[in-house]
Amino acid sequence: MRGLAAVPSYVVMQPTTLCNLDCAYCYLPFRAADRRMPVPVAEAVAASVNPWAVAGRFSVVWHGGEPLAAGREHLAALIAPFGPEVEHHVQTNATLIDDAWCAFFVEHGVRVSVSVDGPRERNGDRVTRGGGPAYDRILRGVAALRRHGLPFSALAVVGRPEPGQATELYDYFLGLGCDVLGVNIEETEGVNLRDNSHDARLVTAFWAELVAAWRREPRIHLREVEWSLRYAAAVLDGTADDLLPRRLDPIPTVGHDGSVTVLSPELAGFTDVRYGDFSSGNVLTTPLAEILAHADRTPWVGEFLAGVEACRSSCPYFGFCGGGHAANRYFELGRFDGTQTAHCRNSKIHLLEGVLEHARDHQSPAA
Repeated sequence: MRGLAAVPSYVVMQPTTLCNLDCAYCYLPFRAADRRMPVPVAEAVAASVNPWAVAGRFSVVWHGGEPLAAGREHLAALIAPFGPEVEHHVQTNATLIDDAWCAFFVEHGVRVSVSVDGPRERNGDRVTRGGGPAYDRILRGVAALRRHGLPFSALAVVGRPEPGQATELYDYFLGLGCDVLGVNIEETEGVNLRDNSHDARLVTAFWAELVAAWRREPRIHLREVEWSLRYAAAVLDGTADDLLPRRLDPIPTVGHDGSVTVLSPELAGFTDVRYGDFSSGNVLTTPLAEILAHADRTPWVGEFLAGVEACRSSCPYFGFCGGGHAANRYFELGRFDGTQTAHCRNSKIHLLEGVLEHARDHQSPAA
């Protein structure tokens, strides 16, 4: 795995910077402003994406702000340029979902992922612009999805891992009715400056407990755990080198104004005296395919790729994570060519250690 792939597996699109919530751990810098993506930006992206989708599976992920804050009419206009082969996904806080939005999802074939952090008491950081709790509004949105028989994924942020929390979370999401669950340990990035360092034993134990809860009743696809088990099986089979792609997925994020930021959506909208605005180009002036073909010439991207090589030569977990994420390095270390971050430890190293700890504790006794 060296360098960037010329064709991504998906594109992240920002239909608006606005979010109707004001979550304490959010990284987005302009979530109080309604800066909407013009339709020509979507048309320009679709010109590159549509041929990719004909050649193989391809997704567009609508990610804000709160994408639904753009409104149904405008979001429909942004979706319209994309061909029928393109899969559409939306990451939403669900507070705006009602019967009309559910009809929209059906009409446009949009797959829904809901951000919610577990039971009511775990959602203290998810608040409205007035500081009030958002939980009841989230549940009303989820209820609408279920009423219309729409499958949905869920994404939960864990602020401080503690004993019993993983089991509580998993049981909660079994009851919520999602079919896929992603679990993120809170990250220090963007405008969120809260510390994300935790006791290694607690984090490892959290992941081990989550594996145990999932194995007891594996009705939900558990994103991080299933990838870890797949990696562990590949190591045992001697096929681990085949898991990572030959080149890094550039994961282009197209901002509301058409600017393209590769590798980490969390960098979009930020500027730095050394790196500028992190953009590799703008689809209104340069085709997306052309931008990605030369994205590795963006100065900070070259620095990040040097950091990936440093991880490859120094970290025994490289085959599992592939060198980490650019935004975590930048916001934690202040540059891109560093190596281990708190995010690496929380969501890669201790994740894999937790899976292996569970396996050791539950292995069958020797005959």
